Amino acid sequence: MFARVTTVAFEGIEARAVDVQVQIGPGLPAFAIVGLPDKAVAESRERVRGALNAIGLALPPKRITVNLAPADLPKEGSHYDLPVALGLMAATGAIARDAIEGFCVLGELSLDGTIATVAGVLPAAIGANALGKGLICPSSCGAEAAWAAADMTILAPQDLLQLINHFKGLQTLRRPEPTPDPGDQAMPDLKDIKGQETAKRALEVAAAGGHHLLMIGPPGAGKSMLARRVPSILPPLEPAEMLEVSMIRSLAGDLAGGRIGRMRPFRAPHHSASMAALVGGGTRPRPGEAALAHLGVLFLDELPEFHPQVLDALRQPLETGETVIARANHRISYPSRVQLIAAMNPCRCGRAGEPGYVCRQGRGCAERYQARISGPMLDRIDLQIEVPAVSAADLVLPQASEGSAEVRARVTLARRAQIARYAALGLARVRTNAECDGALLEEIATPDRAGLTLLREAADALALSARGYHRTLRVGRTLADLDGEEKVARIHIAEALSYRGETLRRAREAA
Repeated sequence: MFARVTTVAFEGIEARAVDVQVQIGPGLPAFAIVGLPDKAVAESRERVRGALNAIGLALPPKRITVNLAPADLPKEGSHYDLPVALGLMAATGAIARDAIEGFCVLGELSLDGTIATVAGVLPAAIGANALGKGLICPSSCGAEAAWAAADMTILAPQDLLQLINHFKGLQTLRRPEPTPDPGDQAMPDLKDIKGQETAKRALEVAAAGGHHLLMIGPPGAGKSMLARRVPSILPPLEPAEMLEVSMIRSLAGDLAGGRIGRMRPFRAPHHSASMAALVGGGTRPRPGEAALAHLGVLFLDELPEFHPQVLDALRQPLETGETVIARANHRISYPSRVQLIAAMNPCRCGRAGEPGYVCRQGRGCAERYQARISGPMLDRIDLQIEVPAVSAADLVLPQASEGSAEVRARVTLARRAQIARYAALGLARVRTNAECDGALLEEIATPDRAGLTLLREAADALALSARGYHRTLRVGRTLADLDGEEKVARIHIAEALSYRGETLRRAREAA
């Protein structure tokens, strides 16, 4: 007796087809699962046995072998329970073999026969649709799977008995419907922040070009408040971007109720986060915060408090937009095109550089504190600004007349100009100035004569590295886009140079 069922294994956000082959043959009673399974897959034997007993089906006293092909691909997770159970039922004749041939199956079984929620249903549904198959998944994941394709056959039973009755024609399982977009949730508004006009301008520039931003200032200056308002000025996700972000969230088990929204992700991990938590990995590789913030904002508060090795692990995702996790037996990657927003105090006591203040830690406090951030990491941050303490005079001012809605309109126009520019050059995957490489910058961001003269003088005076030179061009190009200008002018270069992080140097000198 033999049957086969299709399921998937995950490699990053890609779902790779796995053939579950079930054979029941003569020999001493045994139940073996082969094909490089992990502990969760190996334990499915007992869950499958208990679930089948719960609906009145007993395994025959024969040798049962389940092969998960290809055998050299690691199999991880509990979603192999349901395909193994269906393969056993097909092999014993409890259901027709041709009933499950056109489906990709995944789901975890409880001992009472109910089908429990599993992670990764959305990428599995997209992978099944690419194979020309339907999908069988848990009832709680049906709305999530329905986003894959409108004409795709999806069965989302609550338990094994419902699925058997459907195949036998005793009842009909309705196709689940995708959960409607709940719309943008109420987000913090820039109107709430009094003062800090320079910082608000830097947020607008960063959002318009997708640039990384570092804010340096004393405690209580409003750095975290500013960072949490960045999503409110970013344009909403496009349909293709929504699907990409939701696939990563699905793999992380973070897509509650299958709801897919247009709001960009905002992730703010604590500074005690490990390397695996921030960039992904672990014994069973999972997406980290960098991948979960894909196409959104990754906010790192108290930047120097993060472990230096953890911060340096972010250098590759920030540079390439991809997190690669390599293991001895496999290699996976997650898309990680994030906008990094970071905040830090100038020194450990937070007030280095203030007039008349003597640091409690003695001379060199600011230098030691800032040395926890490597030079190459700082070099990848396009904008570095000072956020001074807010005075009492600022706090009594009325609420600002311009809020997130007005800034978001300008940011959206600037981003549309960038998308159109790169599409015309045949670079559809480049969508913001921050993703533009050095060779292309020479073509699209060369300043006018006055701007070029200023840039050369600044490069000599500030000893700009090649990356620093291109960083200035990128920011200048974004400033020109915000102004609706085709050419980068001297005023744009001057403003771009003002975001080069002189605060760090002044704090070190003062300490």
